[in-house]
Amino acid sequence: MKNLNRYGYFFIAPFWLVFLVFSIYPVALTFYYSFTNYTGSGEAQLVGLANYKRLLTDTYFVEAFFNTWKIWGVNFALQMGLALILAMIFSDMRVKLKGIAFFRAIFYLPNLITISSVALLFGILLDWQHGSLNMMLMKLGIISDPINWLNEPTSAQLSISLILTWMWFGHSFIVVMAGVSGISKDYYEAALIDGANRWQTFSKITIPLLKPILLYIMITSLIGGLQLFDLPMLLTDGIGSPDGSLNTMVLYLYNQAFKYNNYGYAAAVAYGLFVITLIFSAFIFKGMYGKERKQPRQV
Repeated sequence: MKNLNRYGYFFIAPFWLVFLVFSIYPVALTFYYSFTNYTGSGEAQLVGLANYKRLLTDTYFVEAFFNTWKIWGVNFALQMGLALILAMIFSDMRVKLKGIAFFRAIFYLPNLITISSVALLFGILLDWQHGSLNMMLMKLGIISDPINWLNEPTSAQLSISLILTWMWFGHSFIVVMAGVSGISKDYYEAALIDGANRWQTFSKITIPLLKPILLYIMITSLIGGLQLFDLPMLLTDGIGSPDGSLNTMVLYLYNQAFKYNNYGYAAAVAYGLFVITLIFSAFIFKGMYGKERKQPRQV
């Protein structure tokens, strides 16, 4: 019987082989390269912690760090605000809106479009001379001269944040509504009978019971936001223009590796990004649940 049980290892062997070759090996090799001066050719020479010391004093990386947080912060605030407002409207027992399945599909649709198509679409819409947005605003009399949306640091960062909001708020809305649908209607009926208004019902019932869902959205959004690369890469010159305002951490990592052939330092940047994501995820988790765990137990 024991010999027969061993055959099970042959069935799981393909998965583990692929996992080791394409997941564990690249991670381990990147960690090794982070201690070397590897340039993509020749032998990699060990330099100890030199790459990590450089990372701590690299002003360009610090700039990329703050750029990433600015873009993600505005995007996250807007998408979560929209998702929660819509959830409050659709979960309101006084309104009883219908057609939520239709709205779910419409809101989620931008998430299904490939990022290259999104970049092409908004590259045309935000074009300085012939863009549809400038033409519409000038026709309405809102602006007199065309705005170069992607050539000014503030407007470029805001544009990327708004595009990301348009793409992802539908996903956040669906996840929030899934959490709302799991909340017992008895709570809302009791609040309605007690005369609680919409804000009291939402803030005292919906939000506290949605904490696990909100934690999931916040951490996954943080992980995705700190890895922002594709839109700044496709909508600009690929090095973070204008004036480095769209130079995100992953774009900086990419250029260090594939533009300047500094693979060793790029590997250190990758692990620095991993540590940053881990630290802030832990802070978010502790911020949402730390106070509850510290409360004294009532007997």
